[in-house]
Amino acid sequence: MHSRHVDIVRAARACVGTRCRVQGRVPGLALDCVGVAVAAAKGAGLLFSVPQDYCLAADNRDRLAAGLAAAGCTRAGDPLAGDLALIAVTTAQRHLAVCCGDTFVHAHFGLGRVVEAPLPPEWARIGWRFPEN
Repeated sequence: MHSRHVDIVRAARACVGTRCRVQGRVPGLALDCVGVAVAAAKGAGLLFSVPQDYCLAADNRDRLAAGLAAAGCTRAGDPLAGDLALIAVTTAQRHLAVCCGDTFVHAHFGLGRVVEAPLPPEWARIGWRFPEN
């Protein structure tokens, strides 16, 4: 694993326990799934941003993919530690998580906080790799 990926995983794990809030961008205070991705990137010294005007309960697949590509991320197939995962929670809802190996850090709105856990197997996922520079 590239040293930057270790930093990404470490920064994502530091978000665990933060409460969930739509548009949340402050680790320790409030995060949504995009906020977790931004915090993980920042922890590795990367500048990373995606569109701010999305709706949590909508199919944001195209907007999220375009935002990830515009931020310099590249599709990576199955996500590896330090990658982002674009997840199909349902056919009409997309979500981001940071892969930490066998587990993922993500904003779990059902629990109201950021968690690290394996993802349900029925959640299809596509990996996106952060830029290396």
